[in-house]
Amino acid sequence: MTVRVKICGITNAADALLAVEAGADALGFVFAPSPRRVSVEEAAAIVGALPPFVAAVGVFVNERPARIREIVARCGLGFVQFHGDEGPEECGLFGARAIKAFRVKDAEALGGIERYPVGAFLLDGHLPGVRGGTGTAFRWELAAVAAAAGKPIILSGGLTAENVARAVAAAAPYAVDVSSGVESAPGKKDRARMEEFVRRAKAAGADPRPGTGGGR
Repeated sequence: MTVRVKICGITNAADALLAVEAGADALGFVFAPSPRRVSVEEAAAIVGALPPFVAAVGVFVNERPARIREIVARCGLGFVQFHGDEGPEECGLFGARAIKAFRVKDAEALGGIERYPVGAFLLDGHLPGVRGGTGTAFRWELAAVAAAAGKPIILSGGLTAENVARAVAAAAPYAVDVSSGVESAPGKKDRARMEEFVRRAKAAGADPRPGTGGGR
């Protein structure tokens, strides 16, 4: 099955539409401190301009559930991505629409992952003091530890057009997530980089060779 692609850190409608034209399946909107942070009003306007069948994902860090629900409703978000210290109970409030992110320093970082009643796990690189958008890769083979919990795996952290095919082959993810790897500047996406990233990610996911098709 073809790997899905999420382009995160969308800050304006022009970049959002370029990402969709490039073939992105999902777009991420950051509602936490970040150079790519957007306001609720900005996100609502961008999501409202998207064509059908493109998933809108809100990225949150230690936000109150009531506030998350408010933002989801106002912006028309389809999924909620948790990048903070949220535990299984808090993530479980959003069920299958929740994605829990883990910063993977080593296999120990994935301990207890099976306790999270969410729809998918996102595996990101580990950089001390940084919650997400690290631009740092981790050992992709560790994705197998998370995949054992039986949930779809979204691979993130340091991905670019140059390494995404290797990452897909090593981790066999359901989807890949990119932000800084397709930017010309923080929060500004580059059309050519997005097109090349999506092309290579989907081509790698469609590769029928043994070892590249699991976990989807």
